[in-house]
Amino acid sequence: MENSLESQAKWYVLHTYSGYESMVKSSLEQLIENNNLQNSIFDLKIPMEQTIEEKNGKRKVVERKLLPCYVFIKMIYSNQVWYLVTNTRGVTGFVGPQGRPLPLKEDEVRKMQLETVVIDADFAAGDTVSIDAGPLAGFVGKIKKCSDSAQKATVSVVMFGRNTDVEVDYAQLRKLSAELPESEPAPSEES
Repeated sequence: MENSLESQAKWYVLHTYSGYESMVKSSLEQLIENNNLQNSIFDLKIPMEQTIEEKNGKRKVVERKLLPCYVFIKMIYSNQVWYLVTNTRGVTGFVGPQGRPLPLKEDEVRKMQLETVVIDADFAAGDTVSIDAGPLAGFVGKIKKCSDSAQKATVSVVMFGRNTDVEVDYAQLRKLSAELPESEPAPSEES
């Protein structure tokens, strides 16, 4: 029965005060627990992106909010849920006409990567992969370790002249053939 309820749920966008996104998310998680709203509110997301930041001459990959001041909520709309959510500290209201929620369309949900798509990937440590999406698109590297449960892989890529380990979603990876390009000689096993 829970799956049929979740299939009725739609994604909505909440507007929050600046810097309150994480607090709103944890407050809503507490609200769900305290009011037994597991059958009305199914998921909460703050879309993040990985960016490369330079500080004191050192570059590193950091996580940033993709859309500051917004929290995405998957729920079955009702007046009671609307009242409880909009009266949560830090929430200024739903995005929609007159503060009434307007559900996201399917292509918007896909574009924002709100739904976690489980990929049955055959990635393994040592595989050569290409990163095809996200801020690291275009990089090629070798997988150091995989986490099928998290749907992520740690990939070693050459960034700024040295090897850097980055965590990448399976959905962003494409396995390259094991053969080396003809321009590079195959490494000898004798050394």
